[in-house]
Amino acid sequence: MSLDVPLLNDYKQDFLLKRFPQTVLGGPRLKLGYCAPPYIYVNQLVLFLMPWALGGTGTLLYQLDILRDFTAAALSGGLMVFTACVIQLISVYAKSQSVLVRRIIARDILAEEDEHEFTSCAGAETIKFLIPGKKYVANTIFHSVLAGLVCGLGTWYLLPNRVTALYGSPGATAALFVFGWITLCIGEYSLIVNTATETATFQTQDTYEITPLMRPLYIFFFVSVDLAHRFVVNIPALERTNQILHILFVLLPFLWALGTLPPPDALFFWAVEQVLVFGLGGSSMSTHLRLLVMFLLSAGTPILSYFMPSTVGLVLLMTGLGFLLSLNLSHLSLVFRPGVARHRAGNRRKAFPGILGHGFRWKECLLCITVLGVALLEAGLLHHYASFSRISRSSSQAIVGYVLMALLPILCILRETQSIYIFGIFRNPFYPKDVRAVSVFADKQNRLLKIGIVRWILLTLVSPLAMVAFLALDSSLYGLHSVSVCIGFTRAFRTVWQNTENALLETVIVSAVHMVSDADCWWNRSLDTGIRLLLIGIMRDRLIQFVTKLQFAVTVLLASWTEKKQHRKTTTTLCVLNTVFAPFVLFIIVFSTLLSSPLLPLFTLPVFLVGFPRPVQSWPGAVGTAACVCTDTVFYHQMVPRLTVALQTAMAAGSLGLLLPGSHYLGRFEDRLIWIMILERGYTYCYINVKGLELQETSCHTAEAQRVDEVFESAFQQEHPRVCFLNEHLGNVLTPCTVLPVKLYSDARSVLSGIIDSHDNLREFKDDLVKVLVWVLLQYCSKRSGARENIHKTENNRETSPEALTALNTSPCPESQDSDSLKSDAFHDWSDGSIFDDEPANKSKKEKLEFKDLPGTNLPIPGSVDYPSVDDHSTGMGTGPKHDLYRTVLLGLPAVDKGQREDVAYIPLVEFSCPQSHLLSLPEEWRPHWAPCSRVRQMSALFPGDWYQFVLSQLECFHTEEKSSVLEDIAKDKALKDLYVRTVLTCYVGLFGLDSAVPTPGQLVRVYHGGLPWSGTLDWLSETPELFLLFRKAFRYTLKLMVDKASLGPIEDFKELNNCLREYERAWYIGLVSEEQWKEAILEEKPCLFSLGYESSMGVYTARVLTLQELPLHIGKLNAEAVRGQWANLSWELLYATNDDEERYSIQAHPLLLRNLTVQAADPPLGYPIFSSKPLPVHLC
Repeated sequence: MSLDVPLLNDYKQDFLLKRFPQTVLGGPRLKLGYCAPPYIYVNQLVLFLMPWALGGTGTLLYQLDILRDFTAAALSGGLMVFTACVIQLISVYAKSQSVLVRRIIARDILAEEDEHEFTSCAGAETIKFLIPGKKYVANTIFHSVLAGLVCGLGTWYLLPNRVTALYGSPGATAALFVFGWITLCIGEYSLIVNTATETATFQTQDTYEITPLMRPLYIFFFVSVDLAHRFVVNIPALERTNQILHILFVLLPFLWALGTLPPPDALFFWAVEQVLVFGLGGSSMSTHLRLLVMFLLSAGTPILSYFMPSTVGLVLLMTGLGFLLSLNLSHLSLVFRPGVARHRAGNRRKAFPGILGHGFRWKECLLCITVLGVALLEAGLLHHYASFSRISRSSSQAIVGYVLMALLPILCILRETQSIYIFGIFRNPFYPKDVRAVSVFADKQNRLLKIGIVRWILLTLVSPLAMVAFLALDSSLYGLHSVSVCIGFTRAFRTVWQNTENALLETVIVSAVHMVSDADCWWNRSLDTGIRLLLIGIMRDRLIQFVTKLQFAVTVLLASWTEKKQHRKTTTTLCVLNTVFAPFVLFIIVFSTLLSSPLLPLFTLPVFLVGFPRPVQSWPGAVGTAACVCTDTVFYHQMVPRLTVALQTAMAAGSLGLLLPGSHYLGRFEDRLIWIMILERGYTYCYINVKGLELQETSCHTAEAQRVDEVFESAFQQEHPRVCFLNEHLGNVLTPCTVLPVKLYSDARSVLSGIIDSHDNLREFKDDLVKVLVWVLLQYCSKRSGARENIHKTENNRETSPEALTALNTSPCPESQDSDSLKSDAFHDWSDGSIFDDEPANKSKKEKLEFKDLPGTNLPIPGSVDYPSVDDHSTGMGTGPKHDLYRTVLLGLPAVDKGQREDVAYIPLVEFSCPQSHLLSLPEEWRPHWAPCSRVRQMSALFPGDWYQFVLSQLECFHTEEKSSVLEDIAKDKALKDLYVRTVLTCYVGLFGLDSAVPTPGQLVRVYHGGLPWSGTLDWLSETPELFLLFRKAFRYTLKLMVDKASLGPIEDFKELNNCLREYERAWYIGLVSEEQWKEAILEEKPCLFSLGYESSMGVYTARVLTLQELPLHIGKLNAEAVRGQWANLSWELLYATNDDEERYSIQAHPLLLRNLTVQAADPPLGYPIFSSKPLPVHLC
C-alpha cells in the first residue's frame, strides 16, 4: 500500500466540508460552494429561528404573568402547527409549478448537483431549494403536528422560572435557555424544513422518512423526564437526573453531529435486544421477527409470575417457561407437525443435495422432555422442602453453591483443552502437534472429543440442574407479588438454560460474594438474588466488551506505528495525541462500552469515536438475503451443510470457546475464506450465518490472506512445538481455535504443456476417440428406458422388426467431391495461430448455425460453430422446405428436394439377425442417410471391431440366464454393427477427415468447448442435438483419457480402458466451468470434476481438477469489537462521507486488523461477499 493513499479525495473533501455543517445545524445549507444570493441565507436563517420566535412569544407571556406555563406551551405549540402547515403548503405549491432550474457550469462534478440559478426571493425554484417537502401526505400532516408538540413541550421545558428552580443560578438559566432553544431549532428545522443527512445512518435508504423523526425523538425523551419530575415529587434521584439531562440537552447537537445517538429504527431494535438479553434472560435473535416475537413471549413471563398465588407455583412457572423459551421453538413445532417437517426436510435435501437435513430430531425432543421433567420435579421438591426450615435452606443453598464453584473451573479447563491455545496465549500441550496428516490428526482429535463429551454432559445436564436447585432454595422467592423478584428470578431461571456458561459464572460470583461479605451490607440487604444476578450479568457483559475494545484500540494504535505500510505523515502526531489524552481515550472506550456501541476508528486511524448503538447483527437487512453471486459461489453452497455438521461437533465440545451472539469466526481452506457469525444462542442450539469471500484475490485480499495462512500455520503446522509455546500472533485480531475435518472440493490447476501439444498424444487421441464414441453410444442405448421391461417380451415374441439401414454395398453412388469436401470440411479449415483469434478472411462468408437452447452448450471461443435451436427442430424446422431455405440462406447451399438427391445411398428395409438387437439399435434420426457410399467404404477400416465386441460383452442391460448367448448373438449381428460403423465413423471423419494429419491443441480446445468445424457433419448433428451431446461427451472423455495416459501411463488392455471409462461415467464430470451442469455436479457432490481451458496471458493450455475429499479447515476466532468497529466506520464512510473510492485508505490491506477481509464480509451493498447463507441452526446435542 502506498503511503500517499488519501483518506478522502479532493472532491470528497469539499463535499464533506459542505455536508457536515448542514448536519450540525439540522439542515440549513450555509456552505454551498458557490456564490448564492444573500436572500438564500436570510431565508434559511428565518426558517431556522422561527420556532424560537414562536416559543419565545409563549415564554414572554408566561414571564409577564399573562398566561400560565401550560397555556403558554399550548400557545407556542399551536402557532408552530400553523406555521409548519403553511411551510408544507408552500412547498407543495412550489412543486406544482413547472419551473426550469438551470445549472451553472462548474468544474466540480459534485458541485454541479447543488448549483442553481435563483431568480427571486420567493420564486418556485428558491422554495424548492429551501423546502424540499415530504414524499407522503401522511408524513406532511404527522410531521407538522409533531413539530407543534416539540415546540410546545420545548417551551415548557425551557421556561426560565423552571430552569432557575432547578439550578438556582440566573447565569446557568440564561445559558441553558439560549443553547436549549438552539437545540430545539435544530430539531424543528430537520423535521419540517429540510432534513440533514445524519452521521448516524443505519438504513441505506430512508424509504418511509424516518430520519426527520430522530432529533425530535430525543427531545421528547428529555422533556418526558422533566414532566415526570413535575408531577412526581419527593424523588431526589429523579430531580438529580433532570438536572443532568438539562445540561446534556444543550449538548445534543454535538452528539447528533458525532453520530453517537442512534436513529429510531436502530434504537428500537437495540433497546428490545438489550431488554430481552439482560432484563428477560434471552438471547439476540437471528431475525427481527424472531426478536419481536420472543420479546413479547418473554415479557409475559414476569407478568404471569407477579400474579402467582403460591411460591411453589412461582418456582415451577419460572423453571418451565425459562426452559421452554430457551429452546428453538420453530424447530420444536416441527416435531408435532410431521407433514411440515417432511416438507422442510425435502426442501433441505434439494437445497443441499449432498447431505440430509438436520432438523429438530426426536432424540432431542425426548432429551428436552426428560430434562424439563427432572428440572420441574427438582425445583418443586427442593423449594417445598426448604420452606420448612430457614437453617436447612441456607445451608443447602450454600452446599449447592460450593458444587457450582467446583463446576466452573472444571468446565473452563475442559473447554480450553479443546482448542489450540489456552486463553489465546499459550499453546495447548494436549492438542495434536501437526494437523497436516488428516488421519493422524483425526485419531488424536477423537481423544479430545471424549473429554468434550464429559464437558457436554456437565454443561448441558449437570450445571443447569445444579443452578435450578440453587435458585429454588433461595429465600427471596417467598416475597410474592414483588416486581424485583419477578424480574430478577424470571431472568435467572431463563439464563440457566439460554446461556449456561455465563449463568454459571454469575451464580458463582453471587454465591461467593454472599459468603465472604457482611450480611448487613447494602448488596445483601437491599437486593434479592435475582437482581444481583441481573447486575452481575450486565457487568460481566460490559467488562468483556471493555477488554475487547481496549485490545482493539491498542492494536490500531500500535499497528499505525509499528507497521511500515500503515505509517502516514500524521501517524506520529496521532500517537502523541493518544498518549497525552489517554484518559480521554479511555473515557471514550468506557462510554462506548456502557452503551454497548461499537468503538469507531475514524478511517481506521487511531482517532476513536463512539459509534451509535445498534443490534448485534450490525446491519438492518435480513440475514442472507443479498450476496454478490459469481461462478465461485457454488463452492460455498456445497460446503455449508458439511461445515454445519462439523461445527456441531466442535461447538458441542467447546473447541470454539464461548458461544456468544455476535461472535465472529474465520475459516480458511486453500483459496477459500469462510466468515461465520453466531446470531442466536439457546439450549442445545445456536443459529449461525456463513459468508463466503471472493476467490479471485486482489492484491489487498492476497496480502491479508497470506497473513491468515501464517497465523494458522504457526499454530497448526509446528512439528516440534514447545510445551508452553506462546501465540506468535497475539496482537492479531484472529486467534486460531481448531481444525475441522470437512468434506470439500480440493482445487488443483495444472499446465498441459508437453501433454496436449505432444504429437504422439494427439495421434493416439484420434484412435481413442473412435473407441470412446463406440463405448458412449453403446452405453446410452443399453440404458434407454424400456430396455429392461421389453426384454421378456422380446424373448417370447420372435417376430423380427424391419429396420431401415443403409446398405454398405448397394446402389452405386457418385464419388465426385467426396474426398475433397471431406478433407476441406474437417479440422484443416481452422486457423491454428491462436484459438482466440478471429476466423480467417476466407471463412467470413460461412455463416454459423446456432444451438441456442441446447443445455450446457457454450461457445466461448471465437471460431466455434453454433447449432440450430432444439425447439426449432422439434417443431419441424429441421426438415422440409423451410429447412432447405434455412440452409440456402445461412449456409449458402442449394435447396434440393430430398426425393431428388442422387448422392445418398438407397435405404432398404433390413432385418436384424438377432431379435434383441433392436434394444441396442441407434435411433433412426441419428443415422447419417446423407453419407455417400464411397465415403462409407473408406471409413469401415477405421472402426475398432474387437473393441466393439468387447464392449458388447460387458453390457449389463440383460439380466437373464441366457445373457452370454444373447450378447453373442447381438455381437454377430452384422446389420447392427454396420449401423454403428456408419454413425461413429461419420462423426469421426466429419471431424478429422480421411487423411492422417493430427489435430492441433487449439482445435481440440475448440471442440471441447462445443465448437465443430464447418462440414456436412455439422448440418447432420444440428438436426440431432442428443447425438451432438453424446459426441461432445465422448470427445471430452477422450481428452481426459489423453491427459491421464500422459500422467499415469498407457492403457494396457480393453478391460482397463473399459474400467477407466466407467470411472469417468460414475465419478467424474468432464466439462466447462461456465456450464450449468458444472454447478449441478458440485451441488450433487460428484467426486471429481475436470475442465480444460486456455490462459491467454501466458499462452498455455490448463487443466482444472476438483476432488471431493475430507480435508482440514482451519477455524479462528476474531475480535468481535474489531469487526463491529470497522463495520461502523465502513457504514459512516460510505453512507455519510460517500467515500466509495476503490483505492481508499480504509480498504487497504492491514495484516493485524484484516481490514480488507472485514470490509468484504459486511452485508451488501457496503460489503461484497459472494455467498451469504440464511440463518442456519446448529444443534449441539
